[in-house]
Amino acid sequence: MSADSRLQQVLERLRALADPANLAGMAHFGINTNGSLGISIPALQRLAREIGTDHALALELWASGIQDARILASFIDDPRQVREAQAEAWVRDFNSWDVCDQVCDLFERTEFAWRKSLEWCGREEEFVKRAGFATLAGLAVHDKAAADAEFERFFPVLEAQAWDERNFVRKALNWALRNIGKRNLRLNTGAVACARRIAAQGSRSARWIAADALRELTAEKTLVRLQRKGAGKSE
Repeated sequence: MSADSRLQQVLERLRALADPANLAGMAHFGINTNGSLGISIPALQRLAREIGTDHALALELWASGIQDARILASFIDDPRQVREAQAEAWVRDFNSWDVCDQVCDLFERTEFAWRKSLEWCGREEEFVKRAGFATLAGLAVHDKAAADAEFERFFPVLEAQAWDERNFVRKALNWALRNIGKRNLRLNTGAVACARRIAAQGSRSARWIAADALRELTAEKTLVRLQRKGAGKSE
């Protein structure tokens, strides 16, 4: 089967899965539904499992401009074949938080994830900056081998960007801070201190980020879990 036939076949599958009834609900949660077919993430994940890993097809799906096709592209792409130029092109296309966050699950598995996360956190574009924090949030959960120092160097970055009032930015920054602070006791201490420095900045965005993060990071449930983890006990 030719590459074009393969693409058309998958696009036909996507159109068959389209569910316009989902669009209103998606919009309610701040998702940009322009160019969206309203396909659920579980349905896209099932289709991705049928397709398997296919870097070339992923690039073609992204080029279609269909939001659902772009999420599917991130599910089937091979992080070992993703290059920085592709990542830069894709983040510049982001126009909705759902596509951004799903694609960052792919980016966090690339060899340049840490470097691009740090770079994107300081960029001005709303969804590029969100991509930086979303990638960092994913690394905090999934990169089990990363040293604490890798995360600690982001604390000044989080503090420097906490002024940003844009909802999709401040929520992603908060997400990254909370995930770092839930990694272990040392990083919890560092994240709590970082949140308190952010709170002291006094802006509306900084106060929200800090209050929400501290609520979870200082909760007894969180601390007990981290203490058990540090002691090598099952959770």
